[in-house]
Amino acid sequence: MRSAAVIVFWLCLAVGASARGTGYVFVSHEKTNNIAVIDPKQDYRIIQWIPTSHRPRDMKFRDGNRQLLVACGDDDVIDVIDVAKLAVTDHIPTGPSPEMFALSPDESALYVSDEEGSSVQQISIADKMIVREIATGAEPEGVVVTPDNKTLYVTSEVTDMVHVIDLGAGAVTDNIVVGTRPRRFLLLPNGKELWVSNELSGQVSVIDRTTNQVTSTIDFLPTGFRQVDVTPVGMTMTRDGKTAVVALGRANHVAFVDTATKKVRDYVLVGSRAWGVALSPDEKTLYVANGLSDDLSIVDMRSRQSVRTVPVGRVPHTVVVDD
Repeated sequence: MRSAAVIVFWLCLAVGASARGTGYVFVSHEKTNNIAVIDPKQDYRIIQWIPTSHRPRDMKFRDGNRQLLVACGDDDVIDVIDVAKLAVTDHIPTGPSPEMFALSPDESALYVSDEEGSSVQQISIADKMIVREIATGAEPEGVVVTPDNKTLYVTSEVTDMVHVIDLGAGAVTDNIVVGTRPRRFLLLPNGKELWVSNELSGQVSVIDRTTNQVTSTIDFLPTGFRQVDVTPVGMTMTRDGKTAVVALGRANHVAFVDTATKKVRDYVLVGSRAWGVALSPDEKTLYVANGLSDDLSIVDMRSRQSVRTVPVGRVPHTVVVDD
């Protein structure tokens, strides 16, 4: 009995250890076809380069952060990275040139935007098969699914719309006109608002989900930059939903926005073409992937200052943190 109890004790410890996040920062690179793994506890040292399929971009964790899924656009696959091994262990075929995708709440399916086919593909992860394809406007990109898995939102870069898809019916049920070249989404914790970054009009559209109407827009203009330089794409938010961070692309800044008032509170200068953003587990640090300076900016959330720059691979796209 004593031996059995000891075994159970150590098994529990092992499970607990595997469930805890490493805090590692993962950065995808479009041009070097790899993922940089950075350990903040080791003075932001790159501890591993993970080779991937060609042109890795969007990334999402799955299975309690045991897997990291990576959209690899030039090989038409989603790479599956084993986070414990820090290596690609599987591939999920997709349609042409996957860039952005969403994971269903039960983590059984992927919703992948297909720019060339003007559609969104629903892919069964277990079967590695496209189970259905839903037509959208031209060049769909950003994808987000609601927590109840009933509604999917997709941006169309060419039509300047957000498509509202009823997943039960498998069809677009509404189209919301937003700014020019909509890119990414941010779904607020209250479930009532959906934010959309509009790259070429330099603003964020705020959508009321109950009416599918744009209720306000948030404009950006850091000191010393022209409006044409402001190209917002990546967004993230604190867990309490009070503060959003928007990467302003070629304006080389991130903006801190009060979500209640929709007012910009601060701008922070980072690297060249700020693109992907992510917060550390304790929300004390912001990570910004800078696509043209090939580096990662480390921003202190309290002082709202860039405190460090870490060189990474060529054309960093997305940054995620194992929390």
